[in-house]
Amino acid sequence: MSDEMMLNEKAAAGGRSGWKQDPAGVQKNILAVAMTEFAANGLSGARIDEIAAKTHTSKRMIYYYFGDKERLYGRVLEEAYRQVRTGEQELELDHLSPVEALKQLAEFTFDHHSRHPDFIRIVMIENIHHGVYLEQSELIRLLNAGAIQKLEAICRRGRADGLFREDVSPLELHWHISASSFFNVSNQATFSRIFGSTLYTVDGQRSLRDHLVEMVVGLALNPEHPKGRTRGAARP
Repeated sequence: MSDEMMLNEKAAAGGRSGWKQDPAGVQKNILAVAMTEFAANGLSGARIDEIAAKTHTSKRMIYYYFGDKERLYGRVLEEAYRQVRTGEQELELDHLSPVEALKQLAEFTFDHHSRHPDFIRIVMIENIHHGVYLEQSELIRLLNAGAIQKLEAICRRGRADGLFREDVSPLELHWHISASSFFNVSNQATFSRIFGSTLYTVDGQRSLRDHLVEMVVGLALNPEHPKGRTRGAARP
């Protein structure tokens, strides 16, 4: 056996050992690389060969863990939602006033989406597929139900204090927060080329986030409550 063949055999053996010793780490690495590839090329354009070349494992092991490309894409979609919803659940909001809790949740969403453009691209790709892969995932349904439940808890406390409108809708608040935070990333290329990049400077992004918070809190506030009569109520 040549020296090159011996080296290749040792490398393969080392790879197999790594798979056995840390399967969770291997899968995490595959999902991270696959998310970048799917975000850049879509489901049809992404290639398992390319994903394997950029991971610490092999094409064979990708198929072993995930079955095929469509199932790998489904797991990537779940992981993308898991990351954002885990971040939301880690926010400690229960001890805050309803207004401050709503403010922090809106700020988190805006900042998360800005820092994770691959999440936005994956969701855009899933919309191209009419949400069919998302619909197949029970995990994604549970994760997103948790996002609404967190807003429901904030709104319930706000209504109990008389601070929020009785008809405030957690789902609608989620829509407005998501819409602005999503558009900020999804349309950055076209928006900045048409209107310039002022809104994508540090100051521009801070201003957009602050005004998103004011808008969302303003939608929730009860105009009959003293704190709901002025714009400053968005910053208690």
